[in-house]
Amino acid sequence: MTGGAGAGAAAGEARGAGTAHERRRGAAHRRRALRAMETGTGLPHRRWWIPYLFLAPGLAMVTLFSLWPFVNTVVLSLTDAQILRGGSFVGLDNYRRAFADPDFWVATGNSVLYLLVVVPCLVLLPLALAVLVQAKIPGIGFFRSAFYTPVIASAVVVGLIWQWVLRSDGLVNTVFQRLHLVSEPVPFLTDSAMLLVSAMIVTVWKGLGYYMVFYLAALGNVSATLHEAAAIDGAGPVRRFFSITVPQVKPMMLLVGTLSAISALRVFTEIYILGGESGGPGGGARTLPFLIRQVGLGFSGETGYASAVSILLFLLTLVFSLLGRRLSKGDEG
Repeated sequence: MTGGAGAGAAAGEARGAGTAHERRRGAAHRRRALRAMETGTGLPHRRWWIPYLFLAPGLAMVTLFSLWPFVNTVVLSLTDAQILRGGSFVGLDNYRRAFADPDFWVATGNSVLYLLVVVPCLVLLPLALAVLVQAKIPGIGFFRSAFYTPVIASAVVVGLIWQWVLRSDGLVNTVFQRLHLVSEPVPFLTDSAMLLVSAMIVTVWKGLGYYMVFYLAALGNVSATLHEAAAIDGAGPVRRFFSITVPQVKPMMLLVGTLSAISALRVFTEIYILGGESGGPGGGARTLPFLIRQVGLGFSGETGYASAVSILLFLLTLVFSLLGRRLSKGDEG
């Protein structure tokens, strides 16, 4: 009996020692794996390339459709390439030509003017609209949907509708003449300045619902407690709007301003639909994207010069984007 007990005890000690050894080996293996993951020097089975494998499709798409076209545009801007033939290196001649081209400065002025008029409208009007439709009253969903409808409509369809509304025998001029407000049709589409203003109206009308959704999301984060406390202190709706709502949604206003500025510099469809292929009488309403299309397309299209104007448009857009980012950082600070 004593011998059996001793043998059992020895076997138990051996099993305990084996289990402890296995635990130590397991702990050591887990520590090594953890160190490899923390340092980024390896993964289990040393398959460090697996994350890059998942990133590869996205990187390939970005390189193929964004990075390479941009690099190619930069290269073309330094040549005298045309649509039907390759070009030779001309250095900065295309940029010098752009700065000496009156059409370039007209298009640049129109683009900047478009931005200066459209951006404030698309920052302030959608905010006011969002405040109005934020109220939880019966039937408010219908108005939200109605205001958002122009966003989902095709830009071409919107342009054609407004062309019918603004032409000489269109709805607006007919109403004005029937009410004896004007003796002759207003040249909304036949005067360069009026055409540019008409295109701005279309852009603002189409963008109201889009940016309204941005502001509705921001207004949902404004604490109702602040409004209740201000109301108790005697602040009216207007005072609460400027003292509580505006400061709370200011980051969203900066974001909307940046996005609308980029869109304003890229405007093309409105000008093309309302003013035709020439960009209005004498091309007076052309913007930079419109000019790029004009000089770059056709059998005699000057790809090199169009690429140079495209790079200048990119730099102009970058300036306003960085300005918006700077204002945003200053607001956060």
